[in-house]
Amino acid sequence: MAQYPDVPSLQAHRYAAGLSQDQAAARYNDVTGNQTSLGGTSVNAWESWARRRGQGSPPPMSGLLILCAAYGRGPLGVAEEHISPTELVAEAYERLPIEDQLALKQYSVGKVSSEKPALAASHEHDTIRNEFTAQHDRVSQIGPAFALTVPTVEYGNPEIDVFTLLNPQPGRLIDLTWETFGHGVEQLTQQIKNLGRRLDMDICFGVNEAGLVMATFLASSRFSRCRIGYLRCNKSRDGIALDDASFYPEAKRAPTIIICDFEVKHADVIGYLVRQLRERYPKAELYFAVFGAMTKDRRLDVENFDDLTGASIMRAAEFEAIFIAATMSPPGIEPPLELR
Repeated sequence: MAQYPDVPSLQAHRYAAGLSQDQAAARYNDVTGNQTSLGGTSVNAWESWARRRGQGSPPPMSGLLILCAAYGRGPLGVAEEHISPTELVAEAYERLPIEDQLALKQYSVGKVSSEKPALAASHEHDTIRNEFTAQHDRVSQIGPAFALTVPTVEYGNPEIDVFTLLNPQPGRLIDLTWETFGHGVEQLTQQIKNLGRRLDMDICFGVNEAGLVMATFLASSRFSRCRIGYLRCNKSRDGIALDDASFYPEAKRAPTIIICDFEVKHADVIGYLVRQLRERYPKAELYFAVFGAMTKDRRLDVENFDDLTGASIMRAAEFEAIFIAATMSPPGIEPPLELR
């Protein structure tokens, strides 16, 4: 991924193995003992799917596992590098069918469990050490903070403090603790407080359940318990659609609205939501608060707002101001208790 940051992870791993699409298909068939007859067109379809929504087709879970073995052999076909299937579809994970998402998650959990060293069991202080490790892991998700310049209101403070989300298992989703989640919400409240002008919100919208939790806290702590809205997104192969369970509070003409979302990656989800809200609330002033923003490469303390994968999406939405709690690496983060 560091060598080929401008292509999807699926394609980057093929490049790292030094294979063309036809060669990748031949390697795939070799791994299966030539019991399959995959062609280069299938590899192309999978990579097209990873590159852009609405193109190609996703690889099945079984195909991902075979590709991990195929690409793990390296350019000469003799290496034994371990590649996680989650790494292969890092930026496109959420576009997999839900069955494959669940299978990938269970596979990752089972893999981690099977790789725990057996030596620890014989240590007389094992219990104490495990308790210490558990406590350490609860806070180790929060990495170093840095300053980031973001789009903001005229004469507003464009510099916000953002922290990095450390991923001890690259290529796997980070399951956030409540402490990390709470720290991120507190970070957003401080950014709003230090904008340089008072924000009086009419509606605080939450995107799905995790965003709704964020909206509830922000509405209570920063916006004088303003009205709370709910945007429930249903995913499909063609994109997303808003569920009938979504709730749109009544508001005055040209209201001030903040949208709270858990994460922003490559998909233009927020652009779709903004279009829906502008149609429902004409001349509304829209602000955006997001917990995690994905970076384009492995460096999390980015120097520029445009180093975020969703930068162009957020700019196109023409928000009055943007607030970001943390930066994250692919494939992303999971909220506490798997709030969706």
